[in-house]
Amino acid sequence: MIGAYVAAKSGGHLNPAVTLAMCVYRKHPWRMLPAYVAGQFAGAFCGAAVVYGNYMSAIDVFEGTASARTVPGFSPRATAGVFATYPATFMTKTGEFFSEFLATAILYIGIVSLADKKHGAGNLMPLGLLFLVFGLGLAFGSETGYAMNPARDLAPRLLTSLVGYGSHVWTAAGHYFWIPVVAPFLGALFGGFLYDTFIFTGESPINTPWMGLRKMVFLEKANERSMV
Repeated sequence: MIGAYVAAKSGGHLNPAVTLAMCVYRKHPWRMLPAYVAGQFAGAFCGAAVVYGNYMSAIDVFEGTASARTVPGFSPRATAGVFATYPATFMTKTGEFFSEFLATAILYIGIVSLADKKHGAGNLMPLGLLFLVFGLGLAFGSETGYAMNPARDLAPRLLTSLVGYGSHVWTAAGHYFWIPVVAPFLGALFGGFLYDTFIFTGESPINTPWMGLRKMVFLEKANERSMV
């Protein structure tokens, strides 16, 4: 919630998956996507570094020694889960992917609903996001940790690999690390498709003839005629 208020000047974008979906469905400038994503990953990395620095002594005590840094699945006292998500042992790869996909789809639907100018939350949107994320955590947290955000998971995971947790952060749970990176992007895009298809009536590629494909076809034909 605080992040949304602090970053309000730039639209409160904290999630690369949401930013990509906004480019696709809400005309967020594509030229700004690389800078936004870079900022999101840099912010997540720096945030994780601050948390690690603050809790280093506590991690030393919990792990048992100052040199021990372990990952879930390799130690009962692992602390890597403080920074990045790791799935429950009962989850299959399909289940892990679907959990992150579904959670992010619901997240995006909630975001665009709260931001809708006709029936949205207005200035209370960050508060609405607080309850939205809290609810998603209750529903999906026990399965994969509900990353729902590639930057929030990949950047802290990179940090842990650099401060002593080693390659296990990438190989744990059958190389799980790629799922909270890929699934949220696809989930946000699918959530945007559902919302604009069944609820949203404003300007969107979904609400144009042939879902935007007609414009692409006629543009291609116009280019062909201009070349003749």
